[in-house]
Amino acid sequence: MSRLDATSLLHTPSPPSPPSKPTTRRRLLRVISITLAVLVACLSLLLLVVRSSPTTPPNYGSLFISLASNDTAARHLRALTLHPHVAGTRANSLTAAYVRDAFSALSIPSHITPYSVLLSYPIHRSLSLAVPGRETTTSFTLSQETYPNDPYASATAEVMPTFYAYAASGSVSAEAVYANYGREEDFAYLASRGVDVAGKVAVARYGMIHCEDIVHNARVAGAAAAVVYTDPLQYGGAPGEAWFPSSRWLPPTGVQVGSLFRGVGDPTTPMWGSSEGCERMSVEEAMATDDMPGIPALPVSARDAAEIHASLGGDAAPADWQGREGSPVYRLGPGPAILNLTYTGNDTMATIENVFAVIEGAEEPDRYVILGNHRDAWTFGASDPNSGTAAMIELAERLSVLRKQGWRPRRTIIFCSWDAEEYGLTGSTEWVEENREMLSSRAVAYLNVDVSVQDPDNSSQTVYDSWVKSNISPSIGRLGHGGSDFCAFVQHVGPGYPVYHSLYDDFVWMEKFGDPGFRRHAAAASIWGIMALRLADEEILPFNYKPYTSELEEYTKVVENEIRGTAVSCSPLHSAIRALKIAATKINGERKELQRQLLSNQLSKDSMKIRALNDRLMQAERAFTNREGLFKQEWFKHLVYGPSEQNDWESASFPGVGNAIASARSDNTTKSWKFVQHEIHRVARAITQASVVLTGSLT
Repeated sequence: MSRLDATSLLHTPSPPSPPSKPTTRRRLLRVISITLAVLVACLSLLLLVVRSSPTTPPNYGSLFISLASNDTAARHLRALTLHPHVAGTRANSLTAAYVRDAFSALSIPSHITPYSVLLSYPIHRSLSLAVPGRETTTSFTLSQETYPNDPYASATAEVMPTFYAYAASGSVSAEAVYANYGREEDFAYLASRGVDVAGKVAVARYGMIHCEDIVHNARVAGAAAAVVYTDPLQYGGAPGEAWFPSSRWLPPTGVQVGSLFRGVGDPTTPMWGSSEGCERMSVEEAMATDDMPGIPALPVSARDAAEIHASLGGDAAPADWQGREGSPVYRLGPGPAILNLTYTGNDTMATIENVFAVIEGAEEPDRYVILGNHRDAWTFGASDPNSGTAAMIELAERLSVLRKQGWRPRRTIIFCSWDAEEYGLTGSTEWVEENREMLSSRAVAYLNVDVSVQDPDNSSQTVYDSWVKSNISPSIGRLGHGGSDFCAFVQHVGPGYPVYHSLYDDFVWMEKFGDPGFRRHAAAASIWGIMALRLADEEILPFNYKPYTSELEEYTKVVENEIRGTAVSCSPLHSAIRALKIAATKINGERKELQRQLLSNQLSKDSMKIRALNDRLMQAERAFTNREGLFKQEWFKHLVYGPSEQNDWESASFPGVGNAIASARSDNTTKSWKFVQHEIHRVARAITQASVVLTGSLT
């Protein structure tokens, strides 16, 4: 969530290549480094100051880095991806046991916490294409083909049929309409062209927003059903280029599955934990909420979509709606292609299992540094999420060596292996909701990884050097979207690779293209672990709120541009940000003075002055949350960063303000613009409260 000056954290030497691998390797996956979720998502922090602290014992950090093991990460990843393991299945329960046992073998106390939650599985699905005047009807197999000599061919029989979790059961026979990326503006364009979507089957492609928003927008536009496919433009490489296993690209039969639930957590326990004997909505009530898709929908392959496109008539779609070079012309429809879609789902209560391992802190056991990664996968999950799981276990193995050398963290480190993330961040959300009050007072930071694929391609340079070369800024960007397990920590309490969510996200793809040699896994574990060590061990928490104010000023400029020509004013934001800048400068000075006193032995490491300063640094982020939540997205409490109503997969700044502006533009009434002003005041009050917390004095 926060912007992180990566200079010293990423000055980590790349792990050496294993002897069995060539020193030069194909650079086919540089883009995947962007998806590295080592980008911090913290419950309570804003900005990590990454200059080396004079009080950090250098020996343990150096020892931690030296223990990097490519082979260890590869071994754990292979074990975790032998079988597909969807949440709520026996196969995923076995992965929970594997992770628990891996931690226990390191003498790290571990346990499993189960939850009963609403999950969704396919019973029956079918899709066929008919064209008036054409004698034959095309029935799509809706299957992903294995490849020759696939070592996991036998295990693919265990893969769940391609489907969308929580899709409405039903049958639809209607003309098809092409809706580009399925965004609100795409459906608005169709309306402007006189293309009626009502009662039709919307055909959209992945690329800009996630599947739950695509299907939601289709329903709002009046579509009776939706079909979403992986277009070769995004997932197939250049025309004529090979696909997996010959290259990293998604095969023509590849299908990206997912969940259509727009909420988070267990749908039957909204806003509260799914604990034993708790209050619950019925399955029928949960499935009837607006967070559910409400219409049947299916994900399909590029090959199947190409046949649908070939049967569509109507006007040619705009240039930016077309496929890759050499593809047939995409047309808008409607029809004459008629799609017959049937889906029957089993929406049922099932048991999921979160795994926890705890290294108790020596001086501050009641302060938690939390490391998390989800474990469940739609198929084999070699990239998403088990590259992160493998890195987390490898990280824990290094810490176990440090413990044997006498290291104990100052603060408690908690490892979390979440279940059912793919369904709606379910495992992490239920745990956070159940432990909300404890976490709100004790959690220092939450560090999340899904796809642990960094980019140490050149062993002669640091990860930081590689990062700077492939990014505009040397800072790690802020995480504010709702796409992974940091969401519950950040927004409630206070895809970047071609085979994403498909059959082909297996160990072979990772070994050949995702991370040959598994150096990226080891590098990610190094960065992840060094961050955890600093947060757990340093006497004064390395948080800096000063750069936060610069970000807030930039976001305010964006809002000012959006409200230009209206009576709405951003002056409350400007005033609040100025106060925060003063408070951040003051507490930075206090930190510097306490560090000086520590170095000169004028201050004990256990001084209450340090504890008091840390409390203010830790609690300030919580001030940005509001119990009423965001406008139109009440579960999300963080007023500064979060997902927008239009796209819950991407980060938005001042999301409640953005939602209010979108509504005001639609209604264009004095009342709606007055509400925008109200949302601006809400954010300004939150920023002011953060200043008060940092200052540590009553008004």
